[in-house]
Amino acid sequence: MRLYTVHLSGRATSPDHDAVLVREGFCWPACLFTGFWALWHRMWLVALMLVLAGAGLNIGLKALGFDPLSQAAVMLGYLVLVGYSANDWRRRALERSGLVEVGVVAGDRREAAERRYFDRMKVLATQESP
Repeated sequence: MRLYTVHLSGRATSPDHDAVLVREGFCWPACLFTGFWALWHRMWLVALMLVLAGAGLNIGLKALGFDPLSQAAVMLGYLVLVGYSANDWRRRALERSGLVEVGVVAGDRREAAERRYFDRMKVLATQESP
């Protein structure tokens, strides 16, 4: 089972309005497509920083005279670091845009986690109504 954090707009009128689920753990798309991943999620400053950090690291390693194998190892480490940090950056970006983390839900896939969250919200809504 995978864990997902659920984020809702502070102005949402119902629990399913503007729900965004963000997976916990490593993010393969962010590792493989760093800047494009950030642009896809509209994190403009993060995209700029990722591209600049990657280019700066590459230029710095070449300027220091690292051999190609060492350059590849350092860049792989950079990409792994991005993959492990990406979903946390996304959570912070959602928080800055006004979404509030309301809980954690588990599921085999994102769709199953969404369904579980919405089913739980229906149950809670029926328990609260007189």
